[in-house]
Amino acid sequence: MANIPFKGLLFDLDGTLVDSIPAVTRAWSQWAKTKGLDPEHVMSVIHGRPAMESIAELLGNASKAEVVREFQWLEDYESTDTKGTKALPGSVALLNALNEKQVPWAIVTSGTLPVANARIKAAGLPLPKVLITPEKLTNGKPHPEPYLTGARELGLTAGQCICFEDTQAGLLAAKSAKAVAIGILSHASKEELPAADYHIRSMAELAVDIGPIQRVLKI
Repeated sequence: MANIPFKGLLFDLDGTLVDSIPAVTRAWSQWAKTKGLDPEHVMSVIHGRPAMESIAELLGNASKAEVVREFQWLEDYESTDTKGTKALPGSVALLNALNEKQVPWAIVTSGTLPVANARIKAAGLPLPKVLITPEKLTNGKPHPEPYLTGARELGLTAGQCICFEDTQAGLLAAKSAKAVAIGILSHASKEELPAADYHIRSMAELAVDIGPIQRVLKI
């Protein structure tokens, strides 16, 4: 068992706290078909990255206006279609426990604010006091800015935090920010998440010990 001291916790959303794969697959597969793209290839590109970046890469020589137009279509689709979205095991219980113990935590996601809010609500998660979405950022994951921003809004440094991620891009963002990075094996193997310091299957495997001197995460 590992005992990891920390002052705050930073969580990715999709694939980490929430299973939104059915909704993500429906939205992007439908979009891929309208663009004449292979849905499987599209799904292999998008995970852990801001949608705007994925669209620009997938469309190649598309203009900025076209990328924005396609992004807006996807955002509307993903923020209104949440069928099948649910909390992953242990997520609700852990976040409620953090609130009860007054432990600072934030959600740091590549999903936009409308999409993130829709999925948080659909999954029944407690609302975070700090929610970092691409609207607040210049650079998305794997750049460290998302986690640096999340930690700063908690009044902490990223080095005082533990980050939870289900993609290699997200883990690289956490490591670049100097945080402890925990890989969530909700849909990927350990071999696919080599940047993680530790691996767990879900939040159900965690315990938080709040002592008089320090906070410790037990894995």
